[in-house]
Amino acid sequence: MADKLEITNAEWRIMRIVWTLGKATSNQVIDILQQKTDWKPATIKTLLRRLVEKGALQTTRHGRAFIYTACVQEQATMNQSADELFDSICEMHVGSTIAHVIKQRPLSKSDIQRLQKILAEKLPDAPDEVDCNCVPNMRCE
Repeated sequence: MADKLEITNAEWRIMRIVWTLGKATSNQVIDILQQKTDWKPATIKTLLRRLVEKGALQTTRHGRAFIYTACVQEQATMNQSADELFDSICEMHVGSTIAHVIKQRPLSKSDIQRLQKILAEKLPDAPDEVDCNCVPNMRCE
């Protein structure tokens, strides 16, 4: 796998199925996605092939079926994607963006407790204000 795996929104849907099932045949992926989308089997097979080419999935043949398994860990891949997002936005807006995500997404009590602990640990060393990283010597709003 390359150091930086770029996965499209459509490919994420396939990866989530394979991660959840542990391994999946192309027919399983097609059946699940056709319940949620209007994608044709050929489109789904193309997406599977691209994920194999990218090194995100591997395939083995079992009789006439192709079985897909993930070559990348789910959490590590999600972390990489989140890091890439936050690397591309102004550091002054990271807190607001994280707050937005927290407000919009369901979280378990243990998730909330973990976040509270992390924030409490970061608070003593946090700056009063985060510097803009967009343009040198400029302040964005």
